[in-house]
Amino acid sequence: MNLDLTGKHALVCGASQGIGRAAAIELAQLGAHITLLARSREPLEAALLALPTVHAAQSHALVAADMNDHATLRAKVEDVAATRTVNILVNNSGGPPGGPAHTATLDDFRIAFNQHLIAAQIVLQAVLDGMRAAGYGRVINVISTSVKEPIRNLGVSNTIRGAMASWAKTLASELGPAGITVNNVLPGYTKTQRLEQILGERAKATGKDEAAVAATMLSTVPLGRFAEASEIGAVIAFLASPAAGYVNGINVPVDGGRMQSL
Repeated sequence: MNLDLTGKHALVCGASQGIGRAAAIELAQLGAHITLLARSREPLEAALLALPTVHAAQSHALVAADMNDHATLRAKVEDVAATRTVNILVNNSGGPPGGPAHTATLDDFRIAFNQHLIAAQIVLQAVLDGMRAAGYGRVINVISTSVKEPIRNLGVSNTIRGAMASWAKTLASELGPAGITVNNVLPGYTKTQRLEQILGERAKATGKDEAAVAATMLSTVPLGRFAEASEIGAVIAFLASPAAGYVNGINVPVDGGRMQSL
């Protein structure tokens, strides 16, 4: 199986923590050059120090940019792509706050749409010419199992993640002839700050302690545990590799079997 990413360059968004950081480590272990992107420089610098180098020519970098500052985001990613062709793009951004869809404000939807779909479109357009010229492109979107089964009390997130999934499926058809694949990874309950946020919100809403909330969540997972971020990162790294060259336009759940749908 060809998992070698030597000479390839991966731009990983939301890379200062959680799944983004774990994906960057997995991609680096396969030999890729990594550029980490997130809003805050200090945690990015810590994440950069954690990246492995497996060959002498490998190098890593970071760029601090806010997904909601679209002009700056575009300029910074264009600079990254001009310095070294981006072959692998991992779109990953923190989920919107919880709550029902019917009580969400219009701004709640606008902010989430701008942070996720609009920002992803900006980043894609900034790196696309290089992927086409190289004849090798991997676009991997970290979204949610909610694109298959909406999650209760995550109304805005369910809506925006669904839009991202349809965007990706459309791109898979458009970009496939150029040797560019577009796929979505759907994490289940994963040990990240996002999970901590969800546990806290559910505990507050139900009056239960977080341990009881966690036990209820895990009762729906056949494997009986939360995922490690590295387990999601490993699936992302596989989709980025030459071995996954014929995998295009799919949603890949990594949820321990929680979802009941096929």
